[in-house]
Amino acid sequence: MPGYVGNKEDYLRRLRRVEGQVRGLQRMIERDEYCIDVLTQVSAATKALQSVALGLLDEHLGHCVAEAIAEGTDRRAARPAEGARAGHQEAGVGDGACRGGRGPRRRCRRLRPPRHVR
Repeated sequence: MPGYVGNKEDYLRRLRRVEGQVRGLQRMIERDEYCIDVLTQVSAATKALQSVALGLLDEHLGHCVAEAIAEGTDRRAARPAEGARAGHQEAGVGDGACRGGRGPRRRCRRLRPPRHVR
């Protein structure tokens, strides 16, 4: 069972809102709206999707991965840092936004695997 089941309706509501934002962007382009206004709305939709992605990742790590590690059933789940790193980058926060924006070469400490997994 997915870890987000408890918040499924919240995620669906948020995704419907993003869908509406994207449709609004299409209308803005069709009406030849001012570039900065369109970019502002693109940024809002992007941040909304990032928020959904981070929420899903957090629930996945807290539920699915933790459960698999506890049961010892899934070797892929035994490396939660890799999944976190991928989700972290997918959500757009792996480009220096983590740990105070120190740049892309610094790895987030939260993404280091536990010592027993290294």
